[in-house]
Amino acid sequence: MPDRLAPSASPRLASPSRATLLLLIVCIGSALLSLAPLGGVSAALSELFSLSSSEPESLVLHFSWWPRLSMSLLAGGALALAGVLMQQVLRNPLAAPTTLGVASGANLALMVATLFAPGLLVLGREWVALAGGAAAMALVFALAWRRGLSPGVVVLGGLVVNLYFGALSVVLLLFNQESLSGLMVWGAGSLAQNGWGEVWYLLPRVVIAGLAAVWLMRPLALLELDDASARSLGVSLKWLRLGGLGLAIFITGCAVASVGIIGFIGLAAPNIVRLAGARRLGQRLLWSTLLGALLLATTDLLLQGLSGQLPTLIPTGATTAALGAPLLLWLIPRIRLAAQRPPTATQSLGHRYPLPWRRIGGFAVLLGVVAVISLVIGRSSDAMGQYHWQLTLSPEVLEWRWPRMLAAAGAGVLLAIAGTLIQRITANPMASPELLGISGGAAIGLIVTVFLVPGPSNLVLIAAGTLGALATLLLLVVLNARSGFQPERLLLCGVAITALFDAVRSIILAGGDPRGQQVIAWLSGSTYYIEPGSALIVVTAAIIFALAVIPLSRWLDIMPLGAATSRALGIQVEKARLGLLILVAILTACATLVVGPLSFVGLLAPHMARMLGLARARFHLIGAGLVGAVLMVLADWLGRQLMFPQEIPAGLIASLIGGGYFMWGLRKL
Repeated sequence: MPDRLAPSASPRLASPSRATLLLLIVCIGSALLSLAPLGGVSAALSELFSLSSSEPESLVLHFSWWPRLSMSLLAGGALALAGVLMQQVLRNPLAAPTTLGVASGANLALMVATLFAPGLLVLGREWVALAGGAAAMALVFALAWRRGLSPGVVVLGGLVVNLYFGALSVVLLLFNQESLSGLMVWGAGSLAQNGWGEVWYLLPRVVIAGLAAVWLMRPLALLELDDASARSLGVSLKWLRLGGLGLAIFITGCAVASVGIIGFIGLAAPNIVRLAGARRLGQRLLWSTLLGALLLATTDLLLQGLSGQLPTLIPTGATTAALGAPLLLWLIPRIRLAAQRPPTATQSLGHRYPLPWRRIGGFAVLLGVVAVISLVIGRSSDAMGQYHWQLTLSPEVLEWRWPRMLAAAGAGVLLAIAGTLIQRITANPMASPELLGISGGAAIGLIVTVFLVPGPSNLVLIAAGTLGALATLLLLVVLNARSGFQPERLLLCGVAITALFDAVRSIILAGGDPRGQQVIAWLSGSTYYIEPGSALIVVTAAIIFALAVIPLSRWLDIMPLGAATSRALGIQVEKARLGLLILVAILTACATLVVGPLSFVGLLAPHMARMLGLARARFHLIGAGLVGAVLMVLADWLGRQLMFPQEIPAGLIASLIGGGYFMWGLRKL
């Protein structure tokens, strides 16, 4: 059965016309308030078609206010239309340009073309964006193909591809800040206009796409039938789906090429009109397009009204993403995923190696080798400006390198232990602090503290990060308790929370606050700013926490067997889970403070330790901790060497490695 919004959980809120009319009233009211400082409605109407004077208000109205309003209506309607098409073709209420990675793929393709092949942009930005969106969609399909394009796996793959392409975009931004400086705001979804050029670029493309959608409406409506019934009517499902998705990707590419990434309009508008009673495809196409246009225009007008009271510029696209992530969290419990039992302990723990201490000793030796390499081997420049590899034992160089190495190792241990705990608590081998949103929650707590508390100490930051991680854990428990912590649903909730963090990061990127630049460097996982004292604190914390969790090994061996078995063996399950989850939150907050929120080490290290036969909890924890340290030290060293003298932050290197591993593992989910 395909995923559907559960009828019992989807009451008719109102007719779609009433919902649209209500939003239209709010939009008109916001527009009137926005026009008040510029001379009111009469002045605005006089400047719509031609410039009547050279007064500043007239120039703003003709070249900025009207084009911006027109662009928001066009882009919002286009993204909503693309969302309806994707949901119809995939029979999935969570499908949208942002949740399937199409928007981020289009954005990444435009960035790559801008840097390395600007001639391609002359042929048409929409075609470059179309290629990037199609590549992202193809990758998502490849990840979900073995599960028969299961809607839950499709969306999960799309969200992870979205995060992965976002990490690649951050790498490009870090090394090409001058070339891509204008893309920082634009990439977060900026509707700012300085003329009518972009409007005239997008308008004919949206009109053509809308007419094509109307032309495909009747055959696309047959996709609501099962495949056998549709084929009996002579419909080629393969070409119909390809045409519907191709049209949706084209619309998304045109919108992204014009205004950057506008988050979740394509998810929100179709689901709102569905909940308001629009069931037929024609109704959803019409009302979703209108509602999406008004949603984006209203959000942008309200932001413009608040711009004078805010210290920094807030891009509209990042704001819609921040609003859309809670909507996604609200929708996830209301979809039906295929019934699936959680992984059993045997499945999740893998085979057992008979000599675990031998493997652990091998990991320890490997960590020592990698640590020595990161300390004494690196690239340097000579008097001629040539870069070459060099073995050095210079105290000055070692004094700079050893704090970074220790901090990376300590953070890797903390994340690996946190990942091992969360995988055993949930009996879900794909769980990790990064993918469940725990790292994102800790990051949001840290960011809020940095901007609200003057000169916060490390202890205050760790406390704030721990509170953010605990709040995320509480939200995950509330949203998934009734479903029995089904793995796919749990992961969807986690990635939605991470998408909320991504929106916050986009807002910071677009702002000019000096604290924002420091936060961005930290968010990318750089160990550049680590001092010797901080490095020693991180390593000490890693050792203490590693020793503290070893006595809990009995709990971790028994709890995956189920609550009834655990209680029969004398474990107070609720208290044990609460204590372990609090420990996970603290570990995640400490590690996030050092290497940022998206390293994927919490997923990768426990998996590698388990694949090598460390199945018992005690050996699994020790082995995962050592593997995590190896991964982070190696990522930090590679980040320093790959593009010397420039650096790629260790967190980004680890996220690219771990994200690739997750996409490989998703094929087996």
